[in-house]
Amino acid sequence: MKKSITPNQIKQNNRSLIYHYIYQSKKVSQQDISYDLRLSRPTVTTNLTAMENDGLIQKNGQIDTEFVGRKASAYSIVSDFRIGIGVEILKKEVKMIAVNLYGEKISRLVFEINYENKESYFKAVCDKILEFKDSINISDERILGIGFAMQALISPDKQTVIYGKILSCTGLSITEFTRHLPYPCSFVHDADSAAVSELWISPELKDAFYLSISKHLGAAIIAKGDILTGKHGHNSTIEHIEMQPGGALCYCGKSGCMETLCSLTALLGEKESLDDFFRNLRAQNPSYVNRWDFFLTNLAKSINMLHLIYDTDFILGGYLAPYLREDDIALIHEKIQDMTPFEESADFLLISKMPKHNISIGAALPYIQAFLDNMCDL
Repeated sequence: MKKSITPNQIKQNNRSLIYHYIYQSKKVSQQDISYDLRLSRPTVTTNLTAMENDGLIQKNGQIDTEFVGRKASAYSIVSDFRIGIGVEILKKEVKMIAVNLYGEKISRLVFEINYENKESYFKAVCDKILEFKDSINISDERILGIGFAMQALISPDKQTVIYGKILSCTGLSITEFTRHLPYPCSFVHDADSAAVSELWISPELKDAFYLSISKHLGAAIIAKGDILTGKHGHNSTIEHIEMQPGGALCYCGKSGCMETLCSLTALLGEKESLDDFFRNLRAQNPSYVNRWDFFLTNLAKSINMLHLIYDTDFILGGYLAPYLREDDIALIHEKIQDMTPFEESADFLLISKMPKHNISIGAALPYIQAFLDNMCDL
């Protein structure tokens, strides 16, 4: 027998509908809410008053109309009613960012610290997080959670590092951080984190292969609007596919991996920055042009192989993305076209739409999304 919906469930559903409508609209009048959601004005008024009292929404000016008379009050959500914090753990530094309910940056902090599997390291990082939180005047109850983006593979429950050769952190438990922090915490693979950011800014994105081209190479497969995790936790680890037998040694202990050819470590010289490299490249310095061409040839080989397996869009992201131009994409496509047996346009090659702070922001976004998904419970 079908269960009937209780009056309380109807109230909760209306509250959620109204909140999400305001969230999506950014700024909207009571009349528009009532008309578009087909809810009575008293129902809308009651919910707006309650949510305003709870601090979820606020009056935000007035709505301009073509009609003569008093303008309608505009409502918007309180974007920092709750926040998420993303922390990117690297070998020699930590990057952290606080984001509001739209995934927008509130504040960011980067500080140098060498990674160590020691209590003193974990406490130092957590102390910095707490200082960071205090510096932006955020109370503990407003923090939804902290996501730690790791250069490592993560267990399905997000609580343990199952493979962490770069930082030598295999077996690391999230409890090393939670014992010093009063918030929910979780790990996320840095490439997955970057892909989460891409999905956030492009909600229409359903299927794609995301390449995170940073100091190290990473990837994530987006399928039906979600990140594929795989059976054993090492899905999309394309960086360890052998591309050059007997080639350079990879951090995994094997030789000639895609990592050794298509990461920024492969592209840049010691202590060379991306800014330095691209300044010389765009000035047509011959040695830089040659290095770039060699790098793109290897990247094209890798993309072509993966594209033959999975015919979908390829998004080029990571730290490299902000420096890429359309002529770089055209050159990659030209190289791929020389390798592949199929004639196809370059429309499957895309530059990330969210190249800036994507890893740290992506680590925070699951907490934001969970809050939005559970509005009925508030």
